[in-house]
Amino acid sequence: MKGFVQTPAETVDVMVDLLFRERPPGPDDTVLDPGCGTGEFIDGVIRWCDCRRLALPCITGVESDPRHLPVLLAKYRRLHAVRIEHTDFLTDRRTTYDFIVGNPPYVAITGLSESEKTRYRARYATARGRFDLYLLFFEQALRSLAPGGRLVFITPEKYLYVETAGALREILAHYHLEQIRLVCEDTFGELVTYPMITTLRNAPPGRTQIMRRDGSKITVHLPPGRDSWLPQVEGAAPQQAAVVLGDLCLRISCGVATGADRVFVRPAECLDPALRRFARPTIAGRELKLGTTDFSQPSVMLIPYDVDGRLLPLERLGALGSYLMRDDVRQRLLARTCVKRKVWYAFHETPVLREILRPKILCKDIGQTPYFWLDRSGHIVPRHSVYYLVPRDPAAIDVITDYLQSFSAHQWLVQNCQRASKGYLRLQSRVLRRLPLPDDVVQAATGGRPLVGPGSPAAASGISPYVMSFE
Repeated sequence: MKGFVQTPAETVDVMVDLLFRERPPGPDDTVLDPGCGTGEFIDGVIRWCDCRRLALPCITGVESDPRHLPVLLAKYRRLHAVRIEHTDFLTDRRTTYDFIVGNPPYVAITGLSESEKTRYRARYATARGRFDLYLLFFEQALRSLAPGGRLVFITPEKYLYVETAGALREILAHYHLEQIRLVCEDTFGELVTYPMITTLRNAPPGRTQIMRRDGSKITVHLPPGRDSWLPQVEGAAPQQAAVVLGDLCLRISCGVATGADRVFVRPAECLDPALRRFARPTIAGRELKLGTTDFSQPSVMLIPYDVDGRLLPLERLGALGSYLMRDDVRQRLLARTCVKRKVWYAFHETPVLREILRPKILCKDIGQTPYFWLDRSGHIVPRHSVYYLVPRDPAAIDVITDYLQSFSAHQWLVQNCQRASKGYLRLQSRVLRRLPLPDDVVQAATGGRPLVGPGSPAAASGISPYVMSFE
């Protein structure tokens, strides 16, 4: 039952209405549900036709899970128009269908075997990066859609904007996406997926109607290519900026991921004095409070690295090495997934302290609204629930922060950031880097100096990274 989630009947009926809008099926038409589960969409098609006293089209339900077969076979035994195929929809298929409807399984790459990953990557353009199974179902369904045919799928809205779904957006741009309908978060009960219904025809591209959760509607042209569609869905006007935030920053990154904060993050007040030379003040997203600039950190991070991100040998770690070698600590570190490819006491991601220990701007990775804090001292090591931005020129930190707190920047981030649970925004480095900057902000931040080459702000200001020593 991998990835199976039953679709509520009311949602099924909405989708079947969209499927047959302006073109009722005839008895010779073909309908496919590519992952039919226990037959919710087949039942929806039957209900739709019965209400209108229409003959059933030829309906095919494909299901790979043998546990669903007894239910399906018993339910449709007497309906000659319904055929159930016990097979994997993601294997090679040559049949095409006039209508395709369904709720493809949501299975992250972590739920797949290594052989499945290898097989799918060889067969599907959408099987790239940390892909989800529903992307592959979408691609295979498009291959199976007859010219002029219509497809209606309910999936997570994430395919609109996540980088992993870039290949799917590129494929979909060749079809006419008739409608994108963002539906209620609680459509599937406690399973929060931010669901979305996509309706498309196998026809040349055209304008797309966007139906938002607040009931508002707009019609847009979705751009070709792999870029996020979220700005268009949010109604943003196209923006072309000569300079973006990434141009003014040495680094925009997620904070340090140790993979074992219980080991490496310790209370500052009771820290063994022998460990202090390895300790740096640290902060987590939950400790960033709106309306406060108080950075009194109750915790420190023990860092077994030099400033350039080189892991120090145990014999140079002294008291820290002894602490890490304790049986309980060592066993906890050995249980991490990263030790398969790294030294057993290494962090999950390598911290380059020379770039982190500088004046920087901080923000939560997930928040109700975008908000930014200043670490002027540069002493703080942000944890993985915090993003940090290091300006190339420290003198520009206030100008950049002021713009990040502006209405214009806030509006752009709302239109471009992914959604987390309960409508919270998920800030990511790749989105922050693309934030367009007005000319006056660029002028104030750079003093009119060029952004690249020997005259760059960094070179002109003679920036020298902070240096720390473990000796």
